[in-house]
Amino acid sequence: MGEPDAHFLLQLADAADRETLPRFRAGGGIENKLSGGAFDPVTEADRAAERAIRQMIGERFPDHAIVGEEYGETGGGDRRWIIDPIDGTRAFITGIPVWGTLIGHYAGGRATLGIMSQPFTGERFFADGSGSFLKRGDGEARPIAVRRTGRIADATLFTTSPRLFSGDLIGRFEALETAARLTRFGTDCYAFAMLAAGHVDLVVEAGLKPYDIAALIPLVEQAGGIVTTFAGDRPERGGDIVAAATTELHEAALRILAG
Repeated sequence: MGEPDAHFLLQLADAADRETLPRFRAGGGIENKLSGGAFDPVTEADRAAERAIRQMIGERFPDHAIVGEEYGETGGGDRRWIIDPIDGTRAFITGIPVWGTLIGHYAGGRATLGIMSQPFTGERFFADGSGSFLKRGDGEARPIAVRRTGRIADATLFTTSPRLFSGDLIGRFEALETAARLTRFGTDCYAFAMLAAGHVDLVVEAGLKPYDIAALIPLVEQAGGIVTTFAGDRPERGGDIVAAATTELHEAALRILAG
């Protein structure tokens, strides 16, 4: 049975891509998980990709637990796979290729492996325990690393939407935005991949679930970055999350976000 590795992560991404890519920009059905006017979309691509990932993990590692956004939790034990079959479903249904399939692995409660697959662009960003890498199409994987930005005044900041910050958090985010050199919105998991690859410096998100962040923790950390909650705690359980390229940038961001 062995240990999970980069080869298996890429195999899982292949299985998910076979379900998601043919359905992208294909006009498939969309369901709303919520009622009362709120909108939380899900598609057959979400469900089919998660089923494919679950089947492969179950066959290879039957004693591992699996937690997925669409089908909940199965199994138990120290080893856990955390799946978001399409992170950024709103981007998916509007034809914008900044969504991704997220597959993370926890051992002893810590995120150790993870992959973000974006099949339309042919990119796989993954962390295998030895480092973080980018693989494009059939090319060789190459190491990636954060850039060494130390000051917020020099930083590029990403968040999905400032509307996700509630109460006094919106004021804190706006203070951080004012201090940053450049702020961009709307890229979901892709922002964390860009941080790990050295293109942006800070990613701040509110109210993440474990499946939103599990795969991205090792990707950022093994590229040399830092990921915590706003309180400075480990991020494996989700919550309000800040990811930064450097310790100096992370500490400066936390000072502002703490109010």
